[in-house]
Parts: sequence; C-alpha cells; structure tokens
Amino acid sequence: MPAQQKDIHMIGSVVNLWRYPIKSMMGEELNAVELVEGSLLGDRRYALRDTETGKIASAKNPRKWPGLFDFRATFLEPPHINGDLPAIRVTLPNGQSITTEQAQFNDVVSQTLGRRIELASTGIQAPALEEYWPTVDGLTYNDTVTDEAMPEQTFFDLAPIYLLTTATLDRFHEFYPQGRFEARRFRPNIVIQPTSDTSDFVENAWVGQTLAIGPEVRLRITDPCPRCVMTTLPQGDLPQDLGILRTIVKHNNAHVGVYATLIQPGTVHRGDSISILP
Repeated sequence: MPAQQKDIHMIGSVVNLWRYPIKSMMGEELNAVELVEGSLLGDRRYALRDTETGKIASAKNPRKWPGLFDFRATFLEPPHINGDLPAIRVTLPNGQSITTEQAQFNDVVSQTLGRRIELASTGIQAPALEEYWPTVDGLTYNDTVTDEAMPEQTFFDLAPIYLLTTATLDRFHEFYPQGRFEARRFRPNIVIQPTSDTSDFVENAWVGQTLAIGPEVRLRITDPCPRCVMTTLPQGDLPQDLGILRTIVKHNNAHVGVYATLIQPGTVHRGDSISILP
C-alpha cells in the first residue's frame, strides 16, 4: 500500500445532508449535493431583509422574528452548477405555500411575519443581523441584543459550511438527558457518524485539519462553531428549551460542531466516507 494511503485516517461517514435556501427558515434534507464556490450549491443564497432597518431577518433575534422556524424553504427543482437557481417554494406556518417567483411573495410573507420584508439574494454590501443573548451564565452578553456583521456578500453567520457529529449530540445528551439534542435543532450542513461509538466532542480535534469526503470533496476545518439562542427555539415537535444552550455553554464552551471552508469542490453523497488527510 502506498505510504500516503497509510497516513489517511478514516473518521466516519455522512449520515445527513441539509441545505437552507432561505436563511433562518427550515430547509431540505438531501441525498446528495454539490459543493462549489465555497459552500453547498444553493445554501443560504436568499434571506429576508427588514425594509425598515436594512438588516437580515434572523432567528438569532426571536423577539423580533419569532416565527421564522415555522417557515420551510425548498427549491422547486434541484439547482445545477452554471445554471440559474430555480425558484423556491416556501411553506407558510398555516400549511399554505407560495413561491419566490410569485409577485405577491413579499406581501404575503410580510403579512405573516407582521413586519415588512423583501426577499434578498446574496451580494448585499455589509450584511448584518441582530442577535439576542438570553440570560445564561458563560455567554458574552446577557439579556441584550447586539448587531452582528456577516461575511461580505453572503448570508452565512460566520462560515459557509457547518459539520456536526452524532457523537457530540450523544455527549450533550449524557449531560442533560431530558434535552432533545437532535441534529435539526443545530441546522448543520453535514452530519457525521464517527467510526468510533464513543460519545465525545470529537470534531474539536479536527480544527486545522483537512477532511476528505468521498472521492472529490476536500474541506479545511477552521473553527469550532459557537452556538446561540437559536438552539433553544421550538421547531416542529422540538420544544423550546433554554437548557440546551446552558448545557453546551457549560460543557463545551458554547461550541457545537465545527466550521469548514471548501478547498476542493465536488459532490457529497449520504454514506460517503470521511477521512483526515495527512
């Protein structure tokens, strides 16, 4: 076996893939997705912009935007590289739906949210959002709202790709058994089942490493992912639970999973193996 093959360390496999076409709405689970131009194709390419403040609507401020997780956004057809993004179907809290190509989209969503919004696409200069910090020991702020800058011309919070392992979810559940630590509560792009069945914050050790996912994609793990009030909010049958955030602050410095940047594009499939490269 070539020496370079011996140095490859398999760490797990892909069990779930998620894309969120409109920021802070529920997204779509995928069997495969292309990673190109730094992120998952179509991920967070749109957002709702508050026409009064100019800021991006975000579930990070649930006092102003309490219902965003009651919306679900899915592409009408799969996006393709080098093609225009297809329209998005948004399912409203009442179960009805509207598409982004309909002229009344902004009016209908504004009426549902109770605030005037407009659909915005990436490319906005100096995008920013508001973040509410609940009262939790160990957070930088308590019971206050801050303005937060976003990466230029994107709708990502801090980085374009978010990875999370089932081992981390299991470890948090050990600390707080009554809490429902499910991946969808944290809105990852790629959920990983480690090869080891040990429950631990295994991805903390990946920071600075290069991961190979399947035969094509290569990611550089850049930082642990800091989490916020969004993780405590109800969505679907998941209840509101401030204990979720208290637990991750206390036991892992408010971090859940890791951020990554794309260094080699390609397609990721559910079931693909994941290795750390030398």
